[in-house]
Amino acid sequence: MDPVIIIGAGLAGCEAAWQLAKRGIPVELREMKPHQSTPAHHSADFAELVCSNSLRSDQLENAAGLLKEELRRLDSLILACADAHRVEAGGALAVDRNAFSAAVTEQIRRHPLITVREEEVTELPEEGQVIVAAGPLASEGLTDAIRRRFPDSGTLNFFDAAAPLVSFESVDMDQAWFASRYDKGTADYINCALSREEYFDFWKALTEAEEADVHGFEDKSVFEGCMPVEVMARRGEDTLRYGPLKPKGLWDPRTGREPYAVIQLRRDNAEGSVYNLVGFQTHLKWPEQKRVFSMTPALSHAEFLRYGVMHRNTYLRSPGFLDRYYRVKEEPRLAFAGQITGVEGYVESTASGALCAIELARRLTGKAPVDFPRETAIGALALYVSNESITDFQPMNVNFGIIPPLEIRIKGKREKNAAISQRALEALAGLDTE
Repeated sequence: MDPVIIIGAGLAGCEAAWQLAKRGIPVELREMKPHQSTPAHHSADFAELVCSNSLRSDQLENAAGLLKEELRRLDSLILACADAHRVEAGGALAVDRNAFSAAVTEQIRRHPLITVREEEVTELPEEGQVIVAAGPLASEGLTDAIRRRFPDSGTLNFFDAAAPLVSFESVDMDQAWFASRYDKGTADYINCALSREEYFDFWKALTEAEEADVHGFEDKSVFEGCMPVEVMARRGEDTLRYGPLKPKGLWDPRTGREPYAVIQLRRDNAEGSVYNLVGFQTHLKWPEQKRVFSMTPALSHAEFLRYGVMHRNTYLRSPGFLDRYYRVKEEPRLAFAGQITGVEGYVESTASGALCAIELARRLTGKAPVDFPRETAIGALALYVSNESITDFQPMNVNFGIIPPLEIRIKGKREKNAAISQRALEALAGLDTE
């Protein structure tokens, strides 16, 4: 059997190589380090992390915790190495970064079915099974190769300027209402009113909030092409009221009058479980986003499923381009994994590599594919990335908002999330993934 070619030895590439090799499929892993690196790379080892807490929560009441547990049950190399080199961090899975990467590298290099080739890939292979497991800082040579291969698909985005997302169930609808401006069309927007006093408190906090650092490898042109909401606010106290917080044409049913300002939320998925803050592209630090945006009465207890981000991030317009197995629809022998697909985060990247490899191994051995259901975190993430109904696709962390709700009502957020996780693990146990 010809080896599967995997491009990139990050978390997704290493996980995909491991899942294939443990099923008897030979792998050729191509990695440009140590001969070439990006500003985010600091060692020659595989599966580098930027901080010790990059793997986030390890609790089943958290979607990231559920995804990690699903990966453990799929015999994930990444999770095994992370668990072996964890450091104390309360409910989070924090690791000794150097020891973790060294362990992954050792396991990959010593596996008899995995061959490592240290070279930059500047052309996609014309034959055979290929998984492109690139991160958000894929090399220019690789991104050029993808553009040449799919010139008409418009498939690559080169920066990420995304507004925060909140779960619908966390919005206080006693303080908000559905309506479209001037009552035109259907009532698609959730409108969150601010009084004059509330607006000025919000505006002042926004102008003083702390921004995230701009790293050397981020694209500063992002900020010129899409103005952050905090920059807009600093241009004057009424700038937002004539921009994204414009109240004109909206009437608060509680008062029958136009509010002083309105924050609008727009549905972000077909199910209506996720909403984005319209016009709120931001470069604030994540805790600052939660603090300031939660000053809005209707969002005082909002659950943020994704915070706003503005940084260089090469990713695919995956809906319509990739299927639920991360394969290119028009050329299924090519697949993608990792953050280039639009999954956000290390654990999510690992999950995409695992799912992609499991499906490919079964296909190469004549078995039916595994359709991970939406009730599982790994399945929900893949179905989100490939969901053609999403028109404004942006990278996404795993969250309970993309997993179907329970059919029964459970009181308490932690209890409800724990029940969703239990359902997911039961669904995973019923699948044949070998």
